[in-house]
Amino acid sequence: MMATATYADYRGKLETYFDKTASKAWEQLTSDAPVSGIRATVRAGRTEMRDTLLSWLPDDMTGLRLLDAGCGTGALAVEAAQRGARVVAIDVAGSLVDIARKRAPKGLDIDWRVGDMLDPALGRFDHVVAMDSLIHYKAFDIVEVLRGLADRTGGSMVFTFAPQTPMLMVALGMGRLFPRSDRSPAIIPVRDRLIRTLVKSAMPHARLGRDRKVSGGFYTSHALEVQLG
Repeated sequence: MMATATYADYRGKLETYFDKTASKAWEQLTSDAPVSGIRATVRAGRTEMRDTLLSWLPDDMTGLRLLDAGCGTGALAVEAAQRGARVVAIDVAGSLVDIARKRAPKGLDIDWRVGDMLDPALGRFDHVVAMDSLIHYKAFDIVEVLRGLADRTGGSMVFTFAPQTPMLMVALGMGRLFPRSDRSPAIIPVRDRLIRTLVKSAMPHARLGRDRKVSGGFYTSHALEVQLG
């Protein structure tokens, strides 16, 4: 699967943003350090979403191989590895992967990588998780990424997208998801029905499974499960 031009372009922008603009802000956001009211709602929302995605994975993942596609500072990868998974945790932002590597408890089977989640050299997986790593892409690009990952996934893929809701559209219009100094590249809201239609068309043998929207304060994200096995 060849990445689209849009995907490749935004991947570069995300790398620049996290490595050169907002590494410290995201290190604080994903820690236990005190944060502002806005960031507190984002932190709470991300925790709820991470717990949701983990609940869709097996409780015992001994011997299973998991790709954490867009691992950030590594919280989900660590929890999956603590269930026995062999985790490949990859992100375009080397600064975030460095934080993840330093935070992770010793003895877990996590292969921390800096690079592209679509790299075929990463091999095959039983499960793939992409939490809030595809929210900067249009629906077509999201599904193209999923289609590429599906070719190397035996069990399930769980991912999130930014749902096109009135609340999110207002928040984006006001530019208040983060202060101006460290605002991330644009989040692109997409329609739930469109994502579902494109997934069914691109992966006719896949089955759409569980879904859940997490929305509170300045965090809004929609999770969807694609069953392959």
